[in-house]
Amino acid sequence: MVRGVRGRWRGMAYVAAAALLLSSAGLFIKVLNLGAFQINFYRSLVAALTIALVLRLRRQPIALRLDPLSLGCYLTYAGMPILFVASTKLTTAANAIFLQYTAPIFLLFMEPWLDRRPVSRRELGAVAACVGGMGLFFVGHLGASGALGNVLGICSGLNLALFSLLMKRNRRRQGGSPFAVMVFGNLLVGLLCLPMAMGSLRLNLGQGLALAYLGVFQLGLSWMLFTAGMKYLSATAAIIICMLEAVFNPVWVYLGVGERPSGYALVGGALLLGTVVWFNLKAPPSVAEDGP
Repeated sequence: MVRGVRGRWRGMAYVAAAALLLSSAGLFIKVLNLGAFQINFYRSLVAALTIALVLRLRRQPIALRLDPLSLGCYLTYAGMPILFVASTKLTTAANAIFLQYTAPIFLLFMEPWLDRRPVSRRELGAVAACVGGMGLFFVGHLGASGALGNVLGICSGLNLALFSLLMKRNRRRQGGSPFAVMVFGNLLVGLLCLPMAMGSLRLNLGQGLALAYLGVFQLGLSWMLFTAGMKYLSATAAIIICMLEAVFNPVWVYLGVGERPSGYALVGGALLLGTVVWFNLKAPPSVAEDGP
């Protein structure tokens, strides 16, 4: 479908497709009558096999590295789906996905600290606005389960920020493959979730088909599409387009199961996304990565 599309437009199509696939997670997680550990076990195992198969077909190596930097990439990658699925089970899909996108807030602090440069006023202003948006998610959801889901959503965002930083350093220092990291990161998710999922691994046909979709398309193919799109786009453009995930995730859940995000959550999400988009658009232009 994108053979006739060139350059930046092709990258936008890849990343938008990735975001739409990622956004379907909330609905499937809500309707599956399975626990978070069971969902993570099967979904990540299928995703690892899918990505490994694609790499084998392309004759690309899958190298397991056990240095501290690579291990950090595996652990932070594994933390993202585990925390996100648990958050979606305990709070609304809108809260879970929006709070996962608090990652740029953490990056505003961590990147300047690691690069040893001062934080600008614009950065501090963006952080303050995003923290205000995060606070709105908790209005009306102060029960024990809702609060725990929100906290896990923020932890998922922190994991996403840490993973982004570690992958950046991994590529810079040793040219670490993002595809290989995803294979072993997903296998680690399955290994971590297996003890808790052991007692209920039986699936009916509907559950099996749903988990196959989540592993192959929602998790495996989406990451490959996003990586392909990054060849044509700057990191800023790719992140902005990928925020379609946060927009469509609660839409699919509302259409599928009728779960309505609160008005406060909608306002908080709009403030959070608007601030992050404004910050990225106002940031100095970054150099887009080379094409394949």
